[in-house]
Amino acid sequence: MSRAPGAAPRRFVLIGAGFWGRFQLAAWGENPHAVCVGVCDQDRAKAEALGGPLGIPAYEDPAAMLADLRPDFADIVTPVHTHVPLIRLCAEKGVPVICQKPLAASVAEAEQALGACQKAGVSLLVHENWRWQTPLRTAGAWLKAGRIGAPFRARLSFVCSFAVFDNQPSLAALPQFILTDIGSHVLDVARSLFGEAASVYAQTQRLHPNIRGEDVATVVMPMGAGRTTVTCEMSYASRTEHERFPQTYLFVEGEGGSLEVGPDYLLRVTDASGTHLTRHAPPRFAWADPAYDLVQASMVPCQADLLAHLRGEKIAETVGADNLETLRLVFAAYESAATGTVVRSIAQTR
Repeated sequence: MSRAPGAAPRRFVLIGAGFWGRFQLAAWGENPHAVCVGVCDQDRAKAEALGGPLGIPAYEDPAAMLADLRPDFADIVTPVHTHVPLIRLCAEKGVPVICQKPLAASVAEAEQALGACQKAGVSLLVHENWRWQTPLRTAGAWLKAGRIGAPFRARLSFVCSFAVFDNQPSLAALPQFILTDIGSHVLDVARSLFGEAASVYAQTQRLHPNIRGEDVATVVMPMGAGRTTVTCEMSYASRTEHERFPQTYLFVEGEGGSLEVGPDYLLRVTDASGTHLTRHAPPRFAWADPAYDLVQASMVPCQADLLAHLRGEKIAETVGADNLETLRLVFAAYESAATGTVVRSIAQTR
């Protein structure tokens, strides 16, 4: 961690002015303890369009921006193949890093990035906002409080027909898609709720005709020392009655009852006394895209947690070393799908 509590607002630079960059910058605007001093994109016009109206200088060369501005940290919101070079650049300049998920295109590359930051003595944090969604966060707190007793089986479902390739056409060209994209999120939520996985079994499919990677995946893991069998379902090829993109549904069976996060942020707890229903909608922000508001609202508490780490107030939930374990699950799932076997040596996944 870099500074003492109560220090002045952190000066940061945003690297990447694409689809997600503009929303992450807006989310930072909700935090009085951070101020953006530079925006960089290889397409300088994008950086100017994003930062210009706010009076933020634009760059196309991240090295020049870091040298000119000497920020307190950098927020990397770029395609995955650029993550490791940019992280290493920041480490060389002594600049702490927040990086978009997935951290890297392989476990080995993520280990290299983490090693570079450790050697330089700078923080590497991961912007993993899915676990910060209001209904999932509430469900996690209730599970931890023992509302349904010890969980023995759970299902996480992100299943929809949303035209994600319209907003992000580059995703269609990825040779590995849904497990690295949504899987990074969903498997991270599973870890945050139920602990580490003892093994991984996965199957994948490709339904869209004009994409390279998989758009459907099913992953089964015994988690928390094998106490809870967790199934993660992911699909961009499923049309269902209760589709509410980008909501993730959760169903947990425990020794004392069940807990369900369903459509429209409804949380049901069923125990011996009956079913108890509450609603946990996310906060609304004027800058959020209505099609993504649940996800974009979760950026605000995620960034607050990361910034608190950089201000020396706490240890963030998604430090680089923790997120590396989520990445191990992603690539263990790919290995399982490719071989048709259960992967038990997750720590060896590359």
